[in-house]
Amino acid sequence: MKTCSIIKKTVTSLVSIWISYVFLISLTFKFTDDPETQHIFWTIWEWMSMTFWETIWNWFTNYWAYLIWTGELIISILLIIPVLMYIAKLLWLFKAKMVPEYLFALWGLWAVMIMSWAIFFHLFTPLGVEVNNDGGSLFRAAVSIWGLWLALFVTHFKNLFTMIKKIIEVMWFWKKM
Repeated sequence: MKTCSIIKKTVTSLVSIWISYVFLISLTFKFTDDPETQHIFWTIWEWMSMTFWETIWNWFTNYWAYLIWTGELIISILLIIPVLMYIAKLLWLFKAKMVPEYLFALWGLWAVMIMSWAIFFHLFTPLGVEVNNDGGSLFRAAVSIWGLWLALFVTHFKNLFTMIKKIIEVMWFWKKM
């Protein structure tokens, strides 16, 4: 592997580990009905109940948290598997075919979408940047994930664009048949 490629994959792996760490640590609070988690979702629920239709905020209270938690768990798993494969390949444990780099960009886009909602709720609802005197740590974690993956998305954009181009070519081929 070229030095530039090793650096790129190492940095991508470190960012993936950070995102997985933040998501997995937060899941321990979310799945145990931690009072801080209850406060966050209750604050958002109250704001939505005053702002949106009843149907939307009822759906939010019943399903939104589980949808977010499931998404965070899936992203964490998807990001850790290629990191483990990369580490194993670096240590010559096996000659694995690497996960295509565009998948990092794709999974990162999923993480950015979740964190975009978190940032939105911190900035534009009564939740605020600082939650329960945490010094803004939740907000900073969301912004760090958003910023790091945006940088990596730009880095891997060429690979993602190539994947999208191939999908369009395949669809065009099938359409001609």
